[in-house]
Amino acid sequence: MRRDANRIDEDKMNDHRQYDPTPPSPPLSVEKVMEGDKQEAIEKEVAKVTDVSLKELSRKLEEFALERDWMQFHSPRNLLLAVVGEVGELAEIFMWRGEVAKGLPNWEESDKEHLGEELSDVLLYLIRLSDICGVDLGEAALKKIVKNAIKYPAKAT
Repeated sequence: MRRDANRIDEDKMNDHRQYDPTPPSPPLSVEKVMEGDKQEAIEKEVAKVTDVSLKELSRKLEEFALERDWMQFHSPRNLLLAVVGEVGELAEIFMWRGEVAKGLPNWEESDKEHLGEELSDVLLYLIRLSDICGVDLGEAALKKIVKNAIKYPAKAT
């Protein structure tokens, strides 16, 4: 049974989710991307989104998985292994390059785009893993920054 793209099955929602008053960004139109110039269509769709939160990415990832009936495969173990695989692909981009300057000034645009794709893969799997485990990744990251600030205080001037 195919699900309506704008409706999420409440029974499959994670209980830890809280209401986010931020209005969702417009959905990416897959149909538009499938026809014509794919790169141009992708750029136009992404340009519609001015700012995106971890919660918004989480919603989009859950909808994506529900629409394809992939929730059955999204166990913590499977998602962690996917993260590890994507980190490996990310590492391959830097392998044998030596030190790389900030901003990647000597890289081709296609290499930077590939880097962005692999970084995105890692981020998206981390978000999915945190959701399945019931961890608010944004909150956990902020707490970790505070812990690190206490553990490694800035030098007084």
